[in-house]
Amino acid sequence: MVVKLILLIVFFAVMVSVGMYSRRHATSVDGFVLGGRSVGPWLTAFAYGTSYFSAVVFVGYAGQFGWKYGIASTWIGLGNAVIGSLLAWVVLGRRTKVMTQHLNSKTMPDFFGERFGSESLKVTASVIVFIFLIPYTASVYNGLSRLFGMAFQIPYSVCVIVMAVFTAVYVILGGYMATAINDFIQGIIMLIGIVAVIGAVLSGQGGFLNALQTMAQIPSDVPVTQGQPGAFTSFFGPDPLNLLGVVILTSLGTWGLPQMIGKFYAIKDEKSINTGTVISTLFAVVVSGGCYFLGGFGRLFDNPSIYNEETGAVIFDSIIPYMLSTLPDILIGIVVVLVLSASMSTLSSLVLTSSSTMTLDLLKDRVLKDMDEKKQVVAMQILIVFFIVVSVVIALNPPTFIAQLMGISWGALAGAFLAPFLYGLYWKGVTRAAVWASFASGVGITVSNMFIGYIASPINAGAFAMIAGLIVVPVVSVVTPKVDKEKVDKIFTCYDEKVTITKKRSLEA
Repeated sequence: MVVKLILLIVFFAVMVSVGMYSRRHATSVDGFVLGGRSVGPWLTAFAYGTSYFSAVVFVGYAGQFGWKYGIASTWIGLGNAVIGSLLAWVVLGRRTKVMTQHLNSKTMPDFFGERFGSESLKVTASVIVFIFLIPYTASVYNGLSRLFGMAFQIPYSVCVIVMAVFTAVYVILGGYMATAINDFIQGIIMLIGIVAVIGAVLSGQGGFLNALQTMAQIPSDVPVTQGQPGAFTSFFGPDPLNLLGVVILTSLGTWGLPQMIGKFYAIKDEKSINTGTVISTLFAVVVSGGCYFLGGFGRLFDNPSIYNEETGAVIFDSIIPYMLSTLPDILIGIVVVLVLSASMSTLSSLVLTSSSTMTLDLLKDRVLKDMDEKKQVVAMQILIVFFIVVSVVIALNPPTFIAQLMGISWGALAGAFLAPFLYGLYWKGVTRAAVWASFASGVGITVSNMFIGYIASPINAGAFAMIAGLIVVPVVSVVTPKVDKEKVDKIFTCYDEKVTITKKRSLEA
């Protein structure tokens, strides 16, 4: 217990110190929200990766999908690395930086307002962001607190409140720069931690090959492959179709999440794009791939404590904490700091995104007139506290499993924003009506499915909402009035601006 407490105290002390160090960067709106658009490649890449992966992945998703799909759940982690990191940087990184800087937009709703010339789109997008980031935040608290309960026997409510306070302190003090530096530190902890944990867990099962052999003998209880032995060690697992839905939601979803896309706004230069692409992809392979790979062995830890006593149903969020409870104390301490790192980096990104969106896109010039730079920063700091309090209240009485909470949040946000944002960067022909249609379909599919349940899994519903948006936007754009051609052409001139670069970047004369 002493070792665990020392690790925690050092961790929290470093986080707060970084917040105090970063205060000088957080005096202006641009500095508080985007770090002055001058964040280097390593910080940007780690900020992207650590915002992506949290206790939701490590405790909730790895436990649930490892149990359902066995070793094949590793595909989810690889999908996160290739689609959610590599392709996201290649397809969106450079264009997002160039166009948002040209439009002087600081948030995703601000981008929609400027790109499509509509204040209504901007306000609606900011409301969607604020509402649907809350369940995601609650799911992060939920996952982390289950692990804390296992390691320290501390009540769930105390875990949630302590973590919320520390997150609020360093984000309010240092804004985006504090979160970026802390993300880098937390990312290093995550990389070392996940490798150590996988090694220890497999060692406890007699090594990788022995663990795999034992897994192969477990008969499948999934309807598709009922009773089939070896399904949990097969290439695509016992249920490939639903596995694909999870890969789509957790990988393609990042393309439409404001807290992820915001990292591209803050990129410093060309080198940051190239280096950041490689670093964030490798980070995702190790952290996400490692989490799901570890979760894939969950059935080796079948125990009465992971079942609901009344219904007999598996409590998916308890699988990973029980798996880790068998480790030595020093490793449990490392795991707690690992998941704490992952979760606090995601939380800081979520609260900063939500508060900046509400302040810049909703309150400024509407509710509160004549907001100078200082007042805007103060408003964001107050909203950070408000956002954290609301999400803590939900987290203290969570409505459902971690994965379902995150599925609802990601489904609505990415379903609404992914298509108009992606097409808006590349295609002049996107219309306002198409953006409205995407907002309606993304939120509509997710919310209606919550009440009617026509798609059994919220995860698959989220994936369906994203794909629907990619179809809806071009179809509606073709049949609805176009945005003023002269204005759109002027926006797209940002890509044609001439720049001088070194020979090592280009061989052009």
